[in-house]
Amino acid sequence: MSKASASGSGLTDSPAKPARRSSIAQKYLDPATSMGEVLFGLIMTLTFTLGAGLIIEEEGREGARQLLIATIGCNIAWGIIDGALYLAGQLFDRGRLRKLMAIVHDAHDDNTAGAVVADELDELLEHVITEPERRDLYGRIVRNIRSAPLRASDGVTKADLFGALASFWLVFLASLPAAIPFMLMDDAMQALRMSNAVLLALLFFTGYRWAKYTLGHPWIVGSCFLIGGIAMVWTAIMLGG
Repeated sequence: MSKASASGSGLTDSPAKPARRSSIAQKYLDPATSMGEVLFGLIMTLTFTLGAGLIIEEEGREGARQLLIATIGCNIAWGIIDGALYLAGQLFDRGRLRKLMAIVHDAHDDNTAGAVVADELDELLEHVITEPERRDLYGRIVRNIRSAPLRASDGVTKADLFGALASFWLVFLASLPAAIPFMLMDDAMQALRMSNAVLLALLFFTGYRWAKYTLGHPWIVGSCFLIGGIAMVWTAIMLGG
């Protein structure tokens, strides 16, 4: 169970109030999800552009224009797909947690119910609080769940829809920097090389930026993202992607 799932599942007594965030992505997506969406958009765009040299050599500016339309169109399509997958994931997580709560609620005794809760939360909490503290917490969770009727399913919420929208925009917006060189430069091959350079720089920046959520060194993480992104794109091209 993720931290976000645990806090919103009803398995804790009182979920912490989230920090105020400035953008839709920051408010409705966790940093790992946001990073994944941006990386997906960048790598998808790089896969298109790195394999497009032959098209541009043969068709020049018209080939570059077609490449640009195809790249943006592909990221729009995948943004929509990612948004739909985000919704499905949210509904699945809540459904799974409701099932766990039902098992706890209907357990024969508190010990059985506590074992279910421990199996779900031990991995998350074992390095944070001691075993006696965990047993006490699990006991309170069990009493809280078993003393109240199960809640009805929430269905799709406003937060789900905004999260799906944020997923779409992160994938889509990641493709837009690739378009700028083609708008500003007449030479299609130079524009393509500049586009690739911009996307590779954004791969590095993504790793550098998201390293600040961890104890990783930003320059090292950024370099790993850059190398890893190039390797994934190369693999995709070699496999015909």
